[in-house]
Amino acid sequence: MPVTVATDTSSNLYEGDRLLLNDVAVKWAEAILIEENKPNEGLYLQIKDNVLGLADASEKKVLPVEVDFASPASMYRKQHGGGRKEPIVKAVGLKGNDSWHVVDATPGLGRDAFVMAGVGCKVTMIERSPIVAALLEDGIRRLAIHFPELAERISLQHGNSAEVMQYFEGESVNAIYLDPMFPHKKKSAFVKKEMRLFQQLLGHDPDADALLPPALKLATHRVVVKRPNSADVLAGEKPSMAIESKKHRFDVYLCQNK
Repeated sequence: MPVTVATDTSSNLYEGDRLLLNDVAVKWAEAILIEENKPNEGLYLQIKDNVLGLADASEKKVLPVEVDFASPASMYRKQHGGGRKEPIVKAVGLKGNDSWHVVDATPGLGRDAFVMAGVGCKVTMIERSPIVAALLEDGIRRLAIHFPELAERISLQHGNSAEVMQYFEGESVNAIYLDPMFPHKKKSAFVKKEMRLFQQLLGHDPDADALLPPALKLATHRVVVKRPNSADVLAGEKPSMAIESKKHRFDVYLCQNK
């Protein structure tokens, strides 16, 4: 669905905002419309203080959704109890000083990709939505300003993950992480807002099952699928093992593609 990039003519744009607006318009022109005023309804991308965010015109008091890899919450998570103790890191199977190449084929706002990059992995995110890809690209751009060594470990490809994995070009992929869109039941207002906007923009993932076969062929070590505890296994294929928590589980498929 086309999404508007809105600018506010009631105030002057900072030069950085103007340059960012131009970059977004040029790269994502097929999916993004540029208007001088915020729309009265629907979703729109907002550029403010050199940050790209997705907002809903019907919720004027709700802050836009942004990709902020270096947010206080992300950095606190990394410094206190994060790293190799994170469930996603354990599920991917990192041991010792492993520094794997991981493909995150359903990156969302990139939080799990950031965790994996934080423990030394090179992470390739594949995102088919040009709107979400624009947000992720902006997050990488801002991360590079303050934490260039982390930003260098994260790359982005725009395309359908099932197709990109099938014809993947690049260095060997040790592990692939899949977290298909699934209705969230958390009560957090932020999660509700984030998921509501994403579901409005993208819908659910009816083709999620198509991700597993190419992932199993591409990964050399394992494929990890995050699922709510109540959800069926992806593509009806039983995993090698499952790592469970209170609200979700990680289905782990061991690969023999070395």
